[in-house]
Amino acid sequence: MILTGMEIGVQCARGRIKISDFEAEQLTTNSYDLRLGSRILRYLGDELDAAKNNEHEVVDIPPDGMTLAAGEFVLGETFELIGSDHYVPIIHAKSGTARLGLFVHVTADLIDIGSHGRSTLQLYATLPVRIYPMMKIAQVTFWKPKGEIKLYAGKYAGSTGPVASMSYKDFAVDVA
Repeated sequence: MILTGMEIGVQCARGRIKISDFEAEQLTTNSYDLRLGSRILRYLGDELDAAKNNEHEVVDIPPDGMTLAAGEFVLGETFELIGSDHYVPIIHAKSGTARLGLFVHVTADLIDIGSHGRSTLQLYATLPVRIYPMMKIAQVTFWKPKGEIKLYAGKYAGSTGPVASMSYKDFAVDVA
């Protein structure tokens, strides 16, 4: 069951959903608008390796924006810290963002219940597109789980975004 925007506001007031810098005007019919933070993470290598901690840099997005080239992939961050121990957050692109040819999550849209922090956005530009800090870029919905809840305690817990892949931690042995 998806929560309506009004119910998201109620659950925030009750402390069952955490959204830092909560602004009631960012509530929509059944989601909450998220703003882009001020940093992106860019991988530096020509080839990424799932078994290694890949080299990357974190750069600030200038106040006057930054253009992503067609085919460019970077990791961004939400301005808001979000999470819930009671509901499952799912990130979606805002329609206007998608209509600019910008994916805000390539595949990982589910935020584990119990995870709290700035969400890492997987930004992929299909066309050249300019992005700005604090622009409304995504929306989060909250879903009621069925069954026993086990809170997330994985490798991305407490992210302050943007966070590079830690898939190398899933390998039992170092393959280097």
